[in-house]
Amino acid sequence: MQTSMHALRAHHRGEAEVLTYEQAPVPMPGPGEVLLRVQAAGITFTELVWDATWFRDGQPRTPVIPAHEVAGRVVESGPQVDTVRVGDPVFGLIPFDRDGASAEYAVVPQENVALRPLEVDPIHAAALPLAALTALQALVDHGGILEGQRVLVQGAAGAVGIFAVQLARLRGAHVTAVAREQDREYLQLMGAEHVIDYTSTPVTADGDGYDLALYAANGAPTEATYAAVRTGGVLVCLNAPPDGELLNRYGIRGQFFVVEANRGQMDELANLAKTQQLSIPIAATFPLAEGRAAYESGARHGRLPGKTVLVVETAGTWLASS
Repeated sequence: MQTSMHALRAHHRGEAEVLTYEQAPVPMPGPGEVLLRVQAAGITFTELVWDATWFRDGQPRTPVIPAHEVAGRVVESGPQVDTVRVGDPVFGLIPFDRDGASAEYAVVPQENVALRPLEVDPIHAAALPLAALTALQALVDHGGILEGQRVLVQGAAGAVGIFAVQLARLRGAHVTAVAREQDREYLQLMGAEHVIDYTSTPVTADGDGYDLALYAANGAPTEATYAAVRTGGVLVCLNAPPDGELLNRYGIRGQFFVVEANRGQMDELANLAKTQQLSIPIAATFPLAEGRAAYESGARHGRLPGKTVLVVETAGTWLASS
């Protein structure tokens, strides 16, 4: 087993400009952990401003390796691993206060990975764990979505929003998506019955109001979002807790959460992708050596919908090891 690897790392806090492609030690799995040969890693542009990226238990942990969505193959197991075996193709979510997958190898707790169906390639599998899990948990665990409900998704063309539109539709909800006009046709293809162009049309209750609103856009929702939810409905916010005063004013419930790895839910998402019921949009791919450029691409105007993924192994290697 080799002792060094190529990795994208940062030695002090900052944004994309602090990332360097360099040599790093190969991590070793501890009890209940597996070592993956990384094939692809999904990135989240905002992760470089998260405190969890730079600190663990209040202590700095530089140098850090970002990218917490991973697809790879198990190459070594630590003690007490009993859910996956060496050689298994897996995908999963690495805890945010640990080194991520923008490297040739990564360590992951066994409970944070699920088997990757061979019908889902590593690039698409690496785009599932954070965004799709967030959407699923927002709708089901925190929003209590039911068939026939009216659901509003703001930030619908973002990584989480695209999955939320699809998953809500798969559960029989009537989905209204809020995005730019240029994304209207795409979101309708994903299952949105109505699309509101937020640059020209305000969000309103449109009748009795929405049963469930998911705010997956940047920043915080305006009062119009609260007013658009029916009395007794629920607003799920992803960036910060909702405003308690506005919740009380409009008689609605509010939820805020941070996504957690859940193997059963990852299995569900993988099966939906395998059976082509769930589309996994990829906005762009970059080789690991160009990881800094991948993070910088988040600031580009007119990016395509979907995730940006770092490709660590070539497709020929995937096929040879499948």
